[in-house]
Amino acid sequence: MNETRRAVLLAAPLGLAQVAFFLAPLLILAATSFATDERLRGASLQGWSEFAGDPFNLRALLDTMKLGAATVVATACLALPLALLHLVGGPGLRRLILIVSVLPLLTSVVVRSFAWIAILGRDGVIAQASVALGVTSTPLVLLQTEPGLILALTQIEMPLMLLPLLSTLGRLDPALLDASAVLGASLARTLRCVVLPAALPGLFAGATLVFASSSTAFISQSVIGGGRLVYLPSLLWQQAMVIFNWPQAAAIALTLMLSVLLVVTALNATGRRLHG
Repeated sequence: MNETRRAVLLAAPLGLAQVAFFLAPLLILAATSFATDERLRGASLQGWSEFAGDPFNLRALLDTMKLGAATVVATACLALPLALLHLVGGPGLRRLILIVSVLPLLTSVVVRSFAWIAILGRDGVIAQASVALGVTSTPLVLLQTEPGLILALTQIEMPLMLLPLLSTLGRLDPALLDASAVLGASLARTLRCVVLPAALPGLFAGATLVFASSSTAFISQSVIGGGRLVYLPSLLWQQAMVIFNWPQAAAIALTLMLSVLLVVTALNATGRRLHG
């Protein structure tokens, strides 16, 4: 009993901090979403009905989820080969891949987002290279387009996918690869039957982090996407800071949080089922 009481007392500060800094603001946000007007008087479903009744808002929700999913696929396609190179490479190559994966985390996401403006713009590297190589007759401008935003988010969110993969594959016993080769399995079959199953926990962990981060990346979506692309984070900012429609802004915030939480929960459940 004394040990139980001691454990409760030790956990009490953390529990109180969770209530004060997470649960209480969440309850206030939920109460705000049911307010009648911007002065937070009365109670009604007006904020939710305005949000759900506008097809533009529902389209923004769908586009936000699609953006997160596309970024997950793009980062996985690039991070998995890098993780395999790290698995079979020498010490020098491993250090290089690790430095490349960690280096973006040392730079502010605001700086990286503005740097992509110079890359994706009309006078950027991609636009000039497309003309020089004869791919297009006019500069290929990807700024304020969804492919350009996905490209930028892929670079920005890459460490969140690559680092879990490196950690997971780093625990793979090299003897398994040797045993697969001795038994006559081809390289493709070894990758499919040995390496990829071992990489699944890191892949799903990275997918969870990338989806949650990219779908809520307000800075990158606003700077690179501009006003032509509207996602829930920018829609939330407009309702709260421009229109001052706090009930609808709270409804958008809760919808975004619950949507991301639902996808993250599904990814975690799928990862546990496949790994188990």
